[in-house]
Amino acid sequence: MTDPATPEEAAPALRTGRRPGNPDTRSRILVTARKLFAQNGFDKTSVRSVAGGAGVDSALVHHYFGTKRQLFLASVDIPVDPTQVIAPVLDGPTDEIGRHLARAVLSVWESPHRPAVVAAFRSAMSGDEPTLIRTFLLEVVLRDLGPRVDDPPGTGMLRMQLVASQMAGVLVTRYVLEFEPLASLPVDDLIAIIAPTLQRYLTGDLPM
Repeated sequence: MTDPATPEEAAPALRTGRRPGNPDTRSRILVTARKLFAQNGFDKTSVRSVAGGAGVDSALVHHYFGTKRQLFLASVDIPVDPTQVIAPVLDGPTDEIGRHLARAVLSVWESPHRPAVVAAFRSAMSGDEPTLIRTFLLEVVLRDLGPRVDDPPGTGMLRMQLVASQMAGVLVTRYVLEFEPLASLPVDDLIAIIAPTLQRYLTGDLPM
């Protein structure tokens, strides 16, 4: 299996689907969506509940944002759809997911979208709904990974959380806090360092 293309070869495409409309109404929908996604998570938040909280019809939410997933991505203001970035990783052998996952995630942060991604991450971490980050990572980005690594049964969620903790720590220290020499480390070297840890979290033995 070959590695995914480097950021220079193929940066993830910008999300599409934002539609013009009344900015006040659109803003009210987003504020409501952020609150409900933070409180209830992705799966337990419906377009209807967002519409009700914003005082609009569900059709208007769909008009402005499209699907519930697109609404969530707009809520966290991420410029790419992470599920499209992760999908090719999940098609590969389980014993290679750690390396390909690291490369796929870092490809977004090393791409031309980096300023927007860093700004969105900073905003989510410092805002009033920090649980949006948890929802984003576990219910959107990594949700399809759990079943692949749920061995022994019941460990999939813990494994995803361990992976999220590793990746979140690396992303914050490298791109937000810009710790040196980590911030200047070549991407291939960084992948070589963190991939074994990610793979161990995904498929290694757990003391339970």
